[in-house]
Amino acid sequence: MITLRTVAALLPAALLLAAPAQSALAAQPRVLTAAVPSNFSTLDTFDAMDNLSRAISRSIYEGLYTFDRNLQPVPQLADSYTVSKDGLVYDFKLKEGVKFHDGTEFDAAAVVMNFERGMNPESKLSRRNFFKFVDKVEATGRYSVRFTLKTATAGFIQRLSNGTASMICPSLIKRATSKQVTAHEACGTGPYVLKRFTPSDELYAEKFKDYRVKGLPKFDAIRWVAVAENSTRAAMLQTGEAQFISPVPSEQFRQLERDKRLTLISAPSVVTRFLSMNEMKKPFDDVRVRQAINYAINREALVKVAYNGFAEPSTGYMPPQLEGAVSFGVHPYDPKKARELLKEAGYPNGLTTTLWSGYTDGKTLKTLQFLQQQLAAVGIRVTTKALESGERSQIYSLKDPAQSKHALFLIGWTNSAGEPDWALRPQLDSRSVPPAFINESYYRNPKVDELLDRAIAETDKAKRVALYEEIQRIVNADSPWAPLVFEHVTAGTAKELRNFFPMPDGSFGFYEAEWVED
Repeated sequence: MITLRTVAALLPAALLLAAPAQSALAAQPRVLTAAVPSNFSTLDTFDAMDNLSRAISRSIYEGLYTFDRNLQPVPQLADSYTVSKDGLVYDFKLKEGVKFHDGTEFDAAAVVMNFERGMNPESKLSRRNFFKFVDKVEATGRYSVRFTLKTATAGFIQRLSNGTASMICPSLIKRATSKQVTAHEACGTGPYVLKRFTPSDELYAEKFKDYRVKGLPKFDAIRWVAVAENSTRAAMLQTGEAQFISPVPSEQFRQLERDKRLTLISAPSVVTRFLSMNEMKKPFDDVRVRQAINYAINREALVKVAYNGFAEPSTGYMPPQLEGAVSFGVHPYDPKKARELLKEAGYPNGLTTTLWSGYTDGKTLKTLQFLQQQLAAVGIRVTTKALESGERSQIYSLKDPAQSKHALFLIGWTNSAGEPDWALRPQLDSRSVPPAFINESYYRNPKVDELLDRAIAETDKAKRVALYEEIQRIVNADSPWAPLVFEHVTAGTAKELRNFFPMPDGSFGFYEAEWVED
């Protein structure tokens, strides 16, 4: 069968963009289709390393808390919480009368079962350490649950909100003999019930008739499709095969924006891209070389060349939306200063090294080429390589840092928890070097480690912010990265589709999506 998607893949992008939107956009679809850029890994949110898989799983699953569109925590399956003065004990009151998709009732016992499974080391779930600061979870009533923490953790509610701790039906947990079961099957309390899931292609789920919010969802089904090709994704929106796409190809954004039957969205995000420098490898053990690389890069030009303007030059190590973010201003572009620092470090004739990237998309390839040219202008000659996912994982599974092979590494980080610890610790804590986590620069500063631990345990907001600011100033002086850009999130929708939007963390808001004809 030939579908619109098949036709779109065969037609030139320019022709599709020139064509008017088809009548399919005018009639309300019973199935809401969203096209996203890559495959899915799992439906088990406690095992999903990629943000996209957790994002689409929200069709089926809910947690105690979630984020609003400004990345602020709001209750979902919980009604409220109280916290002890020492920040160690959180008591949650749960919503009553909520049904799982199998007809059983959501209660405190289900919360306890989900967290015991998720945090169990024997489960080998990839995100079990996300809540490693939790000591125990216990039911204190049918609809009340208590979390006792090992240490006060300022971002606890934000971590509950990011989609990792989704509530799975106890019946599915009991019969899941391996994590492969929960990877491909799902049963939750969300607005849609899973009907089919093919990780390489699509998730299809139908309306849950007993959903806890009356009148929602407003579509009979939701369909998430993985569409890697930019022009195909754009064509699906124009032809009406998809009512939502994200991201919008930056090179096609302005053309699509002129289509009066579409709505285009661009907004700041908490997605940061940076150039990591492996301090285990010479010459990047020398801070003068790391500083030289920072001076060699024109961030404003990078935004134009690789992002078509849909990003902001980085001003520091955390996006400005996050508590305690320090703005150092856009790093000065000064090739002369870069060459002077290289000479001072013992490289008057420059140096030769490698520049790898953690992604293979067109935007990243443009960034690689741009950085190669910028570095060559100050005498740093690099060969570039875009790593496939399997190659990238080898960087993080390496047990001996001395055996690491990467030098300059173009990578990014999406702060899915929306709080400062999760912005800094994964990449800058010495205890996060591979294989423990993702500090691929092998940056080590005992003072930073100490301050990270003090900051997350600090219950006074002003004191906590001051600690995070001190951390960023130390890191900025050490320069383990060259911060590059804070990306925008982009999306395109049919004009009639309302309340379906990209979130600052790269996920999506869609529970209240509706079709409104003018």
